[in-house]
Amino acid sequence: MTKIVTTINDMQEIVKSYRSQGKTIGFIPTMGALHDGHLKMMRMSVENNDVTVISIFVNPLQFGPNEDFDAYPRQIDQDVKAVESINVDYVFYPSVEEMYPDQLDITLKVGRLAEVLEGAQRPGHFEGVVTVVNKLFNIVSPDYAYFGKKDAQQLAIIEKMVKDFNHPIQIVGVDIVREEDGLAKSSRNVYLTQEERKEAIHLNKSLQIARDLYEKGERQSCVIIQSITSYLNNNTSGHVDEVAIYSYPELVEQKWMSGQVFISLAVKFSKARLIDNMIIGEGK
Repeated sequence: MTKIVTTINDMQEIVKSYRSQGKTIGFIPTMGALHDGHLKMMRMSVENNDVTVISIFVNPLQFGPNEDFDAYPRQIDQDVKAVESINVDYVFYPSVEEMYPDQLDITLKVGRLAEVLEGAQRPGHFEGVVTVVNKLFNIVSPDYAYFGKKDAQQLAIIEKMVKDFNHPIQIVGVDIVREEDGLAKSSRNVYLTQEERKEAIHLNKSLQIARDLYEKGERQSCVIIQSITSYLNNNTSGHVDEVAIYSYPELVEQKWMSGQVFISLAVKFSKARLIDNMIIGEGK
């Protein structure tokens, strides 16, 4: 039976007990509003670890002043039912006061990796992400931590944080889970109107067009970016916030595509800003 833990001290004591028994711990940090992408990560952890912990914490540090912290969907009862169906062992469900009892005087700064793509659009976002993830890693002490590739920039930043801060944790990147029509699963999809939901399938379709061009030999980033942008403008009512191509995981902008690259796009609909991406090419 899944147990809900609400305090840092209790979570650390539970982890300490399993550590003393030599058990492996898998961890999935979430903000709740769980969807099939989260459930896929949980299943992977349950299959590959002795103990699985997920956290549900809507982290105020990663929301900007004009973002949707208060509106972010919170559905703890529904989330717990989903978690129980997969036999996750523990849900770490702290309050904001538990995680940040005092003014947070010390946070982590990401630097260059947060100055592009989503980081450029949302100043301070990734500082909030790495600060809370670093804190959660110290609380849960996992052997393996699972992150979705839909947030590929976040995944690259977390991997670099683990390396730079010598966390003894293996980061597992999990492939994007999509609806039957190709839309990437996201907690923010609930904000779409019925018409926007129909249009949103074109985000993934635009990436497939990019893949086709790449496989036919196109390597000029500007050509692929223009193809994606034109397609989205013609097929959605949303505002195309960004289409960009970067090396991955280094996140260096590419004018000419070589090696492993990351094609990223963001489209802003009336109440939801959706992102999607594709990683193609050979890594180093």
